[in-house]
Amino acid sequence: MITEILHAQGHQVVLLLCDRPGAYCLERAQKLGVPSQVVEYERGIPEARQKAEAQLTAALQGVHPDYIALAGFMRILTPGFVRQWAGKLVNIHPALLPRHPGAHGIEDSFASSDTELGVTVHWVDEGVDTGAVLAQRSFTRTPGLTLEDAARRIHEVEHQLYPETLLRLLGGTL
Repeated sequence: MITEILHAQGHQVVLLLCDRPGAYCLERAQKLGVPSQVVEYERGIPEARQKAEAQLTAALQGVHPDYIALAGFMRILTPGFVRQWAGKLVNIHPALLPRHPGAHGIEDSFASSDTELGVTVHWVDEGVDTGAVLAQRSFTRTPGLTLEDAARRIHEVEHQLYPETLLRLLGGTL
């Protein structure tokens, strides 16, 4: 979806990097003609993260991206990697930051007493979901809202807000 929206505005996704072999995004990238590469993080090997980030860096240096949009990438990047790509790393988080950072944003915000649930697009810094906020969008929790309903609504908002924010960064509008 992001690829189609950006392309319609004269931009292109130059590379998809994925850390999960067999992920659906790889199939979508192939159908859209977007080059892709799997970079696996080997579990239990201390130097695996540095090896994976070296592969990410080599791939990114080969395409010179204006921005690096993280989506579903549930890895904590090293400070060195973040510094190298500072001002280019953008992330989307399924909660209204600074509340509910981390891997369980939907579940944590749903379990809270928050009356507003939503999504945050932010710069990636050396912390976990602590970068400066670029955009947020929320919706009001309604009586009877289930976790599944909340997750569906959050994903709908993500699919709208992320491409809008990336286009704004690229100097365009939706």
